[in-house]
Amino acid sequence: MAERARYDRRRRLVCAALLSSPLLARAALSDTIVRIKPSIVIVGTNMRSRAPSFELKGSGFVIGDGTLVATNAHVASVPLDADRFETLAVIASVDGRQQLREARIVASSTENDLAILKIQGAALPALKLGDSSNVREGQSVAFTGFPIGSVLGFTPVTHRGIVSAITPMVIPVDNVSQLNAANRNRLARGTFTVFQLDATAYPGNSGSPLFDPDSGEVIGVINMVLVKAGKESVLSQPSGISYAIPASHLSALLATVR
Repeated sequence: MAERARYDRRRRLVCAALLSSPLLARAALSDTIVRIKPSIVIVGTNMRSRAPSFELKGSGFVIGDGTLVATNAHVASVPLDADRFETLAVIASVDGRQQLREARIVASSTENDLAILKIQGAALPALKLGDSSNVREGQSVAFTGFPIGSVLGFTPVTHRGIVSAITPMVIPVDNVSQLNAANRNRLARGTFTVFQLDATAYPGNSGSPLFDPDSGEVIGVINMVLVKAGKESVLSQPSGISYAIPASHLSALLATVR
């Protein structure tokens, strides 16, 4: 019996060491990226008389029934030139080929800078929204999108890191004059927490899904505009810190879509 107990203990230790191996972690993320890439889309506008006709505004990802796309509100709520037939659109990769799909906003939250689009055409693979309330500081995360896509090309890029802090959206300051009007109003209404990341996001990453590297479940949405305006409004130069809106706010917005 004692020999059996020692064997079981050694086996558990070996299994624990294997599960914590960086090589295994990288392999798990590689598999996850393969699964999620078909769900990552480019969000922008399309105008046939323009060259190039499509103009990237940010990133997005498929949710719900496969015909809905999540992104930031500031990415989707761009002025359109109706006289020149400019439309909101996404580019999706289907069977290795890029497809242009017209889109329209079906739900939007300026408070959380989130938007949900309805796209034309057949359903695409959708990502699962996870429980962002279980996210912990130090947790490994990754996000996939199109950083500086207008320059680097329309190829999805993945970055990884950790949640370095779970922090209030707006930080109170000693003097109210240090806050802009939007932040004063937000503090009056009540702020919410966001995920601060040690991974670097770039222009074009706004709207990218922040996901668990193992399961691929979405736990947040990368946001570089609303959050920086709240947390870094007193800085003369923006920091290189990246942020994400917890997925719970996206789940609540999705529940309003009929």
